[in-house]
Amino acid sequence: MKFIVNSQQLLRQLQSLSGVLTSNNTMPIINCFHFHLEEGKLTIKTTDLSTTLVARIDVETSRMEQPEEVAIPSKMLLDILKTFDDVPLTFDVNQSNFSIDIVSGQGQYSLAGMDAATYPSMPTAEGTNSVVMGASALVEAINKTVFATSNDEMHQQMSGIFCEMTPDGITFVATDAHKLVRYRRKDVHSDQATSFILPKKPIIIVKNILSARKDDAEVSVEYNNTNLFITFDNFYIVCRLVDGRYPNYEAAIPKDNPNKLIIDRQSFLNTLKRVSIFASEATRQVRLSIGADKMEISAEDIEFSNKANETIPCQYEGDPMDIGFNAKFLTEMIGNLDSEQVLIELSHPSRAGIIFPYYAEENADKADDILMLVMPVMLAN
Repeated sequence: MKFIVNSQQLLRQLQSLSGVLTSNNTMPIINCFHFHLEEGKLTIKTTDLSTTLVARIDVETSRMEQPEEVAIPSKMLLDILKTFDDVPLTFDVNQSNFSIDIVSGQGQYSLAGMDAATYPSMPTAEGTNSVVMGASALVEAINKTVFATSNDEMHQQMSGIFCEMTPDGITFVATDAHKLVRYRRKDVHSDQATSFILPKKPIIIVKNILSARKDDAEVSVEYNNTNLFITFDNFYIVCRLVDGRYPNYEAAIPKDNPNKLIIDRQSFLNTLKRVSIFASEATRQVRLSIGADKMEISAEDIEFSNKANETIPCQYEGDPMDIGFNAKFLTEMIGNLDSEQVLIELSHPSRAGIIFPYYAEENADKADDILMLVMPVMLAN
């Protein structure tokens, strides 16, 4: 097995693949990159047994009689490649003992590989359904929801993003029981209604790879009862779907919210960030005191005698209200919107607040819509 590849091109691909690697696995073979060479195409694979990520790059090869493969230790290979400038490297693999020679213009480096025949195989896309969407749309959906997923290992279903596909569109939902985000797109359609839970780790890896692109690639998303298959350009990812039933998120969204607050998003966000510095580190609680044309945002840490308050203008229809929220949750949500203003619907200090982007003019052609829910915290009198 012998091929020539550009050092920086190979490094970029391996760094994208390395997001799948874990440090606590018990199988030495999956600490390796799986290299498969066939007719001038190098296919590189990495896995943690739940997620498999594959990249393909063009290389220079001599004539081959059959495909060849080897497993190369990932950490050592990455460390080597990071030291090279933009130069061609020759990889020469002895298929009898899997030793690997890497030759640059001025040096030769040898390391021990492993027999790739023992590398775990990945599921095949059998019995799948599929949709196609733009990379920017998928990245937007992930960015708008992934921050609201749970980190609680006891609630695996809420650790992922719930995906609901219908002929009318696609909905992404994330919640950790304290906050919830529902993001819908009308420009992606499925032939049949279905739903599944996307695992967080591979979805973030896909987002990071797609975010680095300068153009809007077309992404193919295939799925069956157990696995998700995502293909774009020279990348292919397979991951196991989260098992279990997602909570009934629609039941958690209050339907009757007569009190409506419209406020400048950036002003609200900046004020929250300033005032929350003075909040208790244990609760991160801020108080919103809302009146007809202004809102006071305040926080206090009694233990350290710290407190702050700031008043900003707003438009408000409803009864005057004092309501408390976790500043971190509220800041995350407001920060993940891109409208100039936000609309917050409220019903009672003990019930969830609903946050929407607010546009002065109706935008019927907008391809997406988003709803965010945040639970209140009990205010001290």
